[in-house]
Order: sequence, then structure tokens, then C-alpha cells
Amino acid sequence: MGSVMKKFLQEFKSFALRGNVMDLSVAVIIGGAFQAIVSSLTNDIISPIIGIAGSMDFSSYTFSINGSEIRYGAFITSVVNFLIMAFIIFLMIKLLNRITRLNKQPEAPAEPTTKTCPYCLSEIPKAAVKCCHCTSELSEASE
Repeated sequence: MGSVMKKFLQEFKSFALRGNVMDLSVAVIIGGAFQAIVSSLTNDIISPIIGIAGSMDFSSYTFSINGSEIRYGAFITSVVNFLIMAFIIFLMIKLLNRITRLNKQPEAPAEPTTKTCPYCLSEIPKAAVKCCHCTSELSEASE
């Protein structure tokens, strides 16, 4: 039983310390901090500006059904948070793709692996010394 647990813990350790898991952990932490910034932007700046038209705070819009309070203003604030977050992530990915494209080296054209037989004009392997189509002997100069 002890060796099974030891093997399990070893497998978990190798999984947890793998590079992509650590990258994902960092991304989740940064995403949480970024979400707080976007929430603050929406709650403290955008909602009050939109609420000016209604002369009240946007998140305070509610209505009641059978004694239950429905806070649709808070929902709208969450939707605005999502849209801002999605737009900023879109811009970041677009920027990263542009940077990646700029840094990408142009690929050299691949060396041809075939040649044309000078007698029958068939395509044959570059290293061939005899054409497989017309059985002509090929010289080195025919390349």
C-alpha cells in the first residue's frame, strides 16, 4: 500500500512541476488580478458614466418579483466586465501574433527531390541514374 501511495505522489509531483502546468498556474493568477482591474474599471468608471443618463449608479438597477430582488444592473455590469476583458484579450493576442510574425524567419525553399528525365520528360527521383519510365541511362550532366 505504501509503494502505491509513493508512486501516486511521484506521478503527481512530475505532473505538477511540468512546464505547461506551471505556465497555466501563472496565467490563472495574473488573470485573477487582471479581472479585478477590469471590475474596478467597470464599477468605478464606466457604470457611473452610463448611470449619469439615468442619474443613478448603474449597478443599483433592480426589480422585485414575489419578494425576490432581481439585480439586473449587477448582471449588466458583469456583461460589460466580460466584454471589456474579451476585447482586451483579443487585442493582446492580436499584438502577440503580430510580434510572432515579425520575429519569424522566412523559410528557405525546400531542395527539390526530383528531376525531369531529358528523354521522356517524366519526373524521377533526383538520385536516379536510369529513368524508371523509359529506361534510358542518365548521365550526371542531365540534372
